[in-house]
Amino acid sequence: MTSLLAYITWDVAPEIVKIGPLTLRWYGLLFMSGFVLGTFVLSHIYRSERVSPQWVDVITVYMLVGTVVGARLGHCLFYDPGYYLTHPLDILKIWEGGLASHGATLGILLAVWYFSRNNKFDYLWTLDRIVIVVALGGALIRLGNLFNSEIFGHETTVPWAFKFVRDTEHLVNGVAVPRHPTQIYESLFCVFLLVLLYLMWNRTKEKTPRGQLFGLFVVLLFTFRFLIEFLKEDQSDFENGMVLNMGQILSVPLIFVGLWVLLRAGKWPNNPFGFAPRDLEERAAAEKAEKMVKSK
Repeated sequence: MTSLLAYITWDVAPEIVKIGPLTLRWYGLLFMSGFVLGTFVLSHIYRSERVSPQWVDVITVYMLVGTVVGARLGHCLFYDPGYYLTHPLDILKIWEGGLASHGATLGILLAVWYFSRNNKFDYLWTLDRIVIVVALGGALIRLGNLFNSEIFGHETTVPWAFKFVRDTEHLVNGVAVPRHPTQIYESLFCVFLLVLLYLMWNRTKEKTPRGQLFGLFVVLLFTFRFLIEFLKEDQSDFENGMVLNMGQILSVPLIFVGLWVLLRAGKWPNNPFGFAPRDLEERAAAEKAEKMVKSK
């Protein structure tokens, strides 16, 4: 018999407040908090490397669009393509839920490439800094999954297990059972990545080997994702009986890409550290000159 002290009962409502047809949910708040807090972190990084923080507003827009579109399309095409290809308009119903982190990753990679091409930033230089912010966002999004009582693990007897009483799709004999809180595991790992990557960047800053932080982030994140999937419930029925689930299958190529970038980090002889517009002093000087003209 399971002890009453052997698990934590999780019965938190996913909604914060509902006003008429509008509902503020914990997931949405935490999702957007990642972008808001991320702008402060990225602005600090850019200022430290003499890049104007005005670029942060620009890349944040690219990142927001890339993340949402990529995550939604990833969910629809990776986890339920049969339904969404026959009901394409339902892809737009993002309010019904359904976002995939692997799709978000591809969306971010494309968004950062487009930003870098349009604004004369080195692609890997931009990725090396943006992954610090992505780690922060990932930690908050997984907490959002916790508030939604979703993406949790298999039944377990560990003392920190959570009983998700609001979930009715994974009952055992009609009863909610203690499960691994894999959302917390993943959130904590993202916090670890945030601290690790920031400390590495802070040590070298503009001399950070090109691709080092991005490659390390991808390898560690998706290796952890591959392993944690063994503790998690499958996200779709078609995964039942598969040796590896869809999350693990999608993680493998990303791990190899990360390894390749990491092994090549800083070894491009003509561009070992990447580049970005070092325009902070230029803009400051221009603003100072403009003030002097106006004061005369």
